[in-house]
Amino acid sequence: MNVFKVLLPGLFTAQIIATIQVYLSNAGLYRAFSAMVEAGYFVVPNQHAVHHLKEFASAFFGGLFFTLTVGAGLSLLTFVAVLTWDRIFSRSRIFLILLLLFWVACLFCVNFHGFCPAATSYFIFVPAVVSVVALKLILARTRQRTRFGKFAPVIPLLLLAFLWLPRASGDVFLDIRDNLLLSNSFGTKISDFYYRYTLYPAEAFKSLDQRILRTCRLEGIKDFPAQPLEKKLLDYDYLNIKEYPEADLEITEEGGQLAFKNREKMILRISPEDFLAAPGNVLKEFSIKSDRHSLFRKFTFFCLLTGFPLILYITLYALFYLVLCIFMDSKKSSFTASILCFAIGAVILFSLYSAGKKTTDAGNLSVAMESGRWRERVAALKVVERKGMEIGNFRAYKKMLKSPNIPERYWLAKAMSKSRKPETYSELLTLLNDPDRNVVCMTFYALGQRKNPGAIKEITRRIDMSGDWYSQQYAYKALRRLGWKQTGSK
Repeated sequence: MNVFKVLLPGLFTAQIIATIQVYLSNAGLYRAFSAMVEAGYFVVPNQHAVHHLKEFASAFFGGLFFTLTVGAGLSLLTFVAVLTWDRIFSRSRIFLILLLLFWVACLFCVNFHGFCPAATSYFIFVPAVVSVVALKLILARTRQRTRFGKFAPVIPLLLLAFLWLPRASGDVFLDIRDNLLLSNSFGTKISDFYYRYTLYPAEAFKSLDQRILRTCRLEGIKDFPAQPLEKKLLDYDYLNIKEYPEADLEITEEGGQLAFKNREKMILRISPEDFLAAPGNVLKEFSIKSDRHSLFRKFTFFCLLTGFPLILYITLYALFYLVLCIFMDSKKSSFTASILCFAIGAVILFSLYSAGKKTTDAGNLSVAMESGRWRERVAALKVVERKGMEIGNFRAYKKMLKSPNIPERYWLAKAMSKSRKPETYSELLTLLNDPDRNVVCMTFYALGQRKNPGAIKEITRRIDMSGDWYSQQYAYKALRRLGWKQTGSK
């Protein structure tokens, strides 16, 4: 319970920083998108969704992503470091200096490619707050030999971590979404909340190469015509906006070469001929060299796999402990809360393992697709998609179009991306009306994969109608894959 009291101020501090970070990022995005629209470009998010960038709720709830990843990870690491310094090294001055040097090294790493105010704030304020609270609430007491019983709540946590590691891969998130979230109404609401607000923090630390649209500005180019440059940039969704001071890319001419700058910082120089010969490679290099958040993104992903599950466990344990203390003493409450947390974690992991092992032989696909169990039908669809088989050859797929199970419709849309039968194209379009954004996004993806230019008109119409930024991004990527390009500014 004391651990929760120590970590909570760290999470609260992280939430303040995260809200400010996402709010400032949203404000910058709103200015950029407004400039794109004013210049006459086709923009996502559209006018139905862009206004959410100005809402405080978008910044606050979007900031929860950083709080439950970076904030959780830093809070836990700091608590463990302070506890180790106090209980194992008896507050050794040498060990404290080593911890401080490690802290400084972390600050240096997250700012290695350029100063990152938000990342720096997390690494300064969250450890500082957690350290102070830990010393006051736990470590200020007279030190005495810690009994084994004090570590009882940690044992189930270590067991769950041991069981979790084999599943800690990219596919586990799909399994969690399909089997724990989209398989029930409560989980669906959590999923909707996640997809509604996750883009805001994501945009706050994406590299240029990861963004859908970027702004650029061409100035001071006299000895070389700017029109070929603008056309090549447009092919890679760098939209030229004249006199826009916050452009992601500014190109000027210096000594017969093109100078590529990001926020007035020189990134690289290259001749016009070399850029026109391989614009994709040059822009990729520009994105890498101007990316200030690469290490911060890696740390965030690490915290997503470790810090977030640990915080969930500690929070759940604290809730169980408080309730159980009403009926029993603290020792029994602690033991029972640990058992309950382990049981819940074990059930979740077992369901994920079961889902991961659910496979279907290619020879039994027809039977599996008509199974009474939706997980078996989904397993069959995964085989069809993975092997690039024609879904139209299986008569059962028509029933799946109206399946009440979201994962089934999702994987059906993905399987239909490999189909080339005309009838499956018209049926795929019906999934654009699906009430779940996951299915709609995968339908846009499938339309892009089918390489049918006739879908361009329908996709652009859907973007104009949509109020969901997340699905609009999938739709825009589908347009680009179908060969559609921006037509230029006014």
